Amino acid sequence: MPSVFAIAAHPDDIEIVMAGTLALLKDVGYDVHYMNVANGCCGSTVYGRDELIAMRREEAIEACRLAGFTFHESIANDMEVMYDRPTLRKLTAVVREVRPEIVLTHSPVDYMEDHTNTCRLATTAAFARCMPNYPCDPATPAYFEDVTVYHAQPHGNCDPLYGPIRPKLFVDVASKMSLKTEMLAAHKSQKLWLDQSQGMDSYLHSMQELMREVGRLTDGKLTYAEGWRKHLHLGFCAADADPLAKALATHVYQPA
Repeated sequence: MPSVFAIAAHPDDIEIVMAGTLALLKDVGYDVHYMNVANGCCGSTVYGRDELIAMRREEAIEACRLAGFTFHESIANDMEVMYDRPTLRKLTAVVREVRPEIVLTHSPVDYMEDHTNTCRLATTAAFARCMPNYPCDPATPAYFEDVTVYHAQPHGNCDPLYGPIRPKLFVDVASKMSLKTEMLAAHKSQKLWLDQSQGMDSYLHSMQELMREVGRLTDGKLTYAEGWRKHLHLGFCAADADPLAKALATHVYQPA
């Protein structure tokens, strides 16, 4: 069974920008793996650090249960997702364990550093999958199959300097909006935090509107969409590899 590995920064990031695509891949036979690199320890003005870490872990596990995804533990604190040797070695071990055909991760540019560093870590860990001499923690054998990396849309569909970023591949997630909403609702600790910290009137409605915004980039072809850009193939896969588009052919829109 082929596997797909979603690697995001914080609990609820996968639900917001990746979960519809993951659910569709599960429907066509993929083994879906889910990992938040950071544990969510800073995402509240109400709960203490240790209480919040435990709470957000359980929320993410519940979201995975709802979708039938495999949960992987976090390896860093919020605001401490660093592109450094210890973190990269830990993530490389997980990638080698999962042996994904597809890796889904953040945009190389996004509004905060935890997201961009997670992207760098996920991409390098995928690249190092086949290097027996690169040590990982814990020691895990290298694997040599191709992996294709795809980057999700950044929040706001733009880079940090307001430059627009358009997907190269759109996935129609209209049929999975109910599941995406249910999964995001499992992250109950985040409603008040997102309202206070980011001005979101409702985190569930905000996620739905984000999917509509991506859908509008298809010039009316799709109502709700998740957007993706494929990473350069060199060192990862064949030049013509596009397993996401192939697996979800009936749900994909690719502009000419």
